Amino acid sequence: MTVIELALRVFIVDDEPPARNRLRDLLNDCSDQIALEIVGEAGNGQEALDKLVDIPVDVVLMDIRMPQMDGIELAQHLQKLDLPPVIIFTTAYDAYAIKAFELRAIDYLLKPIRLGRLFDALSRARGAVPIQTEVLRDLLPEPRKHLSISERGKIHLIPVESVLFLRAELKYITVRTAEREYLTEESLTALEKEFAVRFVRIHRNCLVAKDAIVGFEKGGDEKESGWMVKLKDVDELLPISRRQQHLIKEF
Repeated sequence: MTVIELALRVFIVDDEPPARNRLRDLLNDCSDQIALEIVGEAGNGQEALDKLVDIPVDVVLMDIRMPQMDGIELAQHLQKLDLPPVIIFTTAYDAYAIKAFELRAIDYLLKPIRLGRLFDALSRARGAVPIQTEVLRDLLPEPRKHLSISERGKIHLIPVESVLFLRAELKYITVRTAEREYLTEESLTALEKEFAVRFVRIHRNCLVAKDAIVGFEKGGDEKESGWMVKLKDVDELLPISRRQQHLIKEF
């Protein structure tokens, strides 16, 4: 019985049109030896997320250095897809990135990309598994600029600078902006570590944005400190635990 190899579905993400065109040409050359289909392309992270929610993809060829959101952060958000794709990063020479990729066996292509190197990477992609979120987080030298929320079949990007507080409730984290609430399954401890510069813990289950604090009020549950924090743009007052009461004096 003859086994028909399914075409590898490939998506390109690069903010420079000439780079995307170069990859398309190389992929077309590869198609003589490996079954593949170019299913789309994007020039930035938001566009890529919007398209990849609706397009089944096996491999994403992704530039690392892009404005607004780099490729490593975008790769983290893509892990929220039901079937995360295999990521192959493309980069101009970057000693830090290359060393990190090689230590973690993450595939990358050095620009200018060579046909043989691309073919080898695509051949390995069939048996590869998506990169773990924890590994991607270790690769990112700076905190993400966005949180990604999976909701009703779409992935929403929430700018971290618009988040007023993060509160653990059962197995979810409530992400509160001035406009509305979102739910994510990320760890509050991991979020506190990643965004330590922006957020401060006021309670074992709550982090608030430092620049969103407008004042404090006495009241609330006497089992706590009896103090509540008031944030801009929301009416809700959040309790401060006794352990964190020192924050009142600091602010």
